[in-house]
Amino acid sequence: MRSHLLNDTTAERYRSSVTEGIERVAAKLAATDRPFTGVTVDALAPAIDAIDLDKPLLDTAAVLDELEDVYLRDAIYFHHPRYLAHLNCPVVIPAVLGEAILSAVNSSLDTWDQSAGGTLIERKLIDWTTARTGLGENADGVFTSGGTQSNLQALLLAREEAKSDSLAKLRIFASEVSHFSVKKSAKLLGLGQDAVVSIPVDHDKRMQTVALAHELERCKKDGLVPMAVVATAGTTDFGSIDPLPEIAELCEQFGTWMHVDAAYGCGLLASVKYRSRIDGIERADSVTVDYHKSFFQPVSSSAVLVRDASTLRHATYHAEYLNPKRMVQERIPNQVDKSLQTTRRFDALKLWMTLRTMGGDGIGQLFDEVCDLAVEGWQLLAADPRFDVVVEPTLSTLVFRYIPAAVTDPAEIDRANLYARKALFASGDAVVAGTKVQGRHYLKFTLLNPETTAEDIAAVLDLIAGHAEQYLGESLDRAS
Repeated sequence: MRSHLLNDTTAERYRSSVTEGIERVAAKLAATDRPFTGVTVDALAPAIDAIDLDKPLLDTAAVLDELEDVYLRDAIYFHHPRYLAHLNCPVVIPAVLGEAILSAVNSSLDTWDQSAGGTLIERKLIDWTTARTGLGENADGVFTSGGTQSNLQALLLAREEAKSDSLAKLRIFASEVSHFSVKKSAKLLGLGQDAVVSIPVDHDKRMQTVALAHELERCKKDGLVPMAVVATAGTTDFGSIDPLPEIAELCEQFGTWMHVDAAYGCGLLASVKYRSRIDGIERADSVTVDYHKSFFQPVSSSAVLVRDASTLRHATYHAEYLNPKRMVQERIPNQVDKSLQTTRRFDALKLWMTLRTMGGDGIGQLFDEVCDLAVEGWQLLAADPRFDVVVEPTLSTLVFRYIPAAVTDPAEIDRANLYARKALFASGDAVVAGTKVQGRHYLKFTLLNPETTAEDIAAVLDLIAGHAEQYLGESLDRAS
């Protein structure tokens, strides 16, 4: 079994095995003509359940053949132009190359003596991102597993900086369409059920700053502590961006930590055309960025950024076997001093390879393309009497629903849209997401693929309408 260990004696086996795997994936990508096969849980589960993991196949080709049947054939392929569902982007080749390198070398980014150059590369990328964000010379940050962890760490820092004598007094303010991880973080941080105050949004799904000011005033009046305001730069459902300059003013007025969840909207940091849409982000105390959403990176590749590097001390613990305090005086850079994680992949390498190959403007141009595409999609929807579209896009998300001409019952329209989404997924012809707006079911396009065209959007809209009409026709038949 030692022949399977990657080392100097097995380098050739490594090369041939990885090449064989790459050839399989490349062939699959080249032949994929739809984003999904439509396989069901009931159809796929028995094949996986039947596999005895204690009886290895002992041959790479045989393992890849089996993998074709249980994964590759039925995987959902985000690179396909008619995958329009969630915040999953197609990935750029330099980042995939970085993934292959980091997996093989297997550095752990917790301490210098496990990563050396990897530590400095990650720090350089944090500096690049904080500079793009405009957080100033004292800014810092660290890579994380994703937006949820970044939001958790940012709110941990905010909790500690609030210096309250009672967790029950702390309050977090976020819009009603902010990410669920805000409430989840509050729970993990030991705050009360009422800790997160939901702020209403305007017609464009942006936080209402008048309402925020009112709630901050009430918080102070009630003897509570406004721990943090979470502004969102790219909400999951609508891609909306809260009014960051106005929120920054209120945070300064009330002495409140300002966190910007830019997990989605961080692509604007590289944008050639639309960077001004996140003006005000430079005034934040902390920022969440997800490179694996809008920088076209493989999962995971994310970071939390802070204006004041010293606030990261709230995540610092020293262990004699790992990062003893003396290393700080010796100026040995240990990333674990900043992170909630200990063992951590060198995910920064993917972004490094991307920037060194394409440059920041190259990434920004791709993100600008999907923002432009969303405008085309919105124009199609707004001109199509079959659909109701919620808001004009700020980033690359469209929320809409099919409205039949002859049906007025909102519940029946809900069921038609739910059916259309399910039927479309089962067909495998396209994948779209769904959400609720004011209690009603809507569909959602999240456009992150520059290869998607307006023609693709129009074709998927026709498919949705066809499925919805089929459901309504069958519903009328059943009723009669």
